[in-house]
Amino acid sequence: MLTPQDMRGVMAMMPAFATADAADLRATATINVDELRESVDRIVRDGIDVLATTGTFGECYNLLFDEFVTLTRATVDVVKKRVPLLIGCTSPNPREVVQKMKVARDAGAEGVLLGVPYYEPSSVPNAVQFYHEIAALFPELAIVIYHNPENHKFTIPVAAFNKLVENKNIIGMKDSHRDTRAFVQLQKIIKGKIGVFVNQAQYYPFARMGAAGCWSIDAWMGPWPVLHLRNLLAKGEDEQALKMVGELLGSGSGGRPDASEGGAGKTAHERAGYYKPGPARPPFRNFPDIAVERAIKRAEYWKGLCAKYRPLVEAGKRSDAA
Repeated sequence: MLTPQDMRGVMAMMPAFATADAADLRATATINVDELRESVDRIVRDGIDVLATTGTFGECYNLLFDEFVTLTRATVDVVKKRVPLLIGCTSPNPREVVQKMKVARDAGAEGVLLGVPYYEPSSVPNAVQFYHEIAALFPELAIVIYHNPENHKFTIPVAAFNKLVENKNIIGMKDSHRDTRAFVQLQKIIKGKIGVFVNQAQYYPFARMGAAGCWSIDAWMGPWPVLHLRNLLAKGEDEQALKMVGELLGSGSGGRPDASEGGAGKTAHERAGYYKPGPARPPFRNFPDIAVERAIKRAEYWKGLCAKYRPLVEAGKRSDAA
């Protein structure tokens, strides 16, 4: 089983690779398996540390169950345990969570990414009970908590982790919603038991407060800028890491789509050219011109960062191999 010590480095949040007809409301098989296999193999070979499927960017809310099955089986098959793989099993329906967990387990996955059921806001006792029950039902699967208060309508308070750490197979958390004071208090409870991935723009200084790694959607436009940040932190080059965080945020980067713009983020990924995301699934078909402009600008900016930092990351890999 995966352990908390496996939860480190850069976690790439995988898209749900879309077929050409994925924008059609009538489409029922919209996972582009060939693109998935090729692109997942590429990002693993390029040095990503952890891979997570079907979060928000991976459209956990927007795939038919059979499509989830297809994506899960194909991803497990291509990763082949080369890196820790977390199958996103979040659903508004907790019984569907159980069905998804069974699919992940039977496909040979070692871990899952799991948020609270989210149609109605949860309470702390119900959220803790949910994780306890799921952990008990699937003791052979490592569980990484998917903490997304905006989309899941619920914030897991620090105090709740006094109970959550009782489950030995809850080993990690994807997070980005703690200030430094809360994060320090969290580490007092979870250190050595739950490895936390923060947003890439928080990796420094949160790594120095106990963060095990960062999660990144941008890594799918080319992973090298975030991998370079990881390497700087590993070498203790904090001043350079701080500058690198500034570059990731970048005043010329175009920014991110607003929450109301749905799949507009795919435009940046399409333009960046690292992989082919395919069209946005319904209902995200029409995007404001400003969102498209931002996405194009973001893609060009990120391509520049990749050109700058890919040689450094690859040189480091050759040096380690020697």
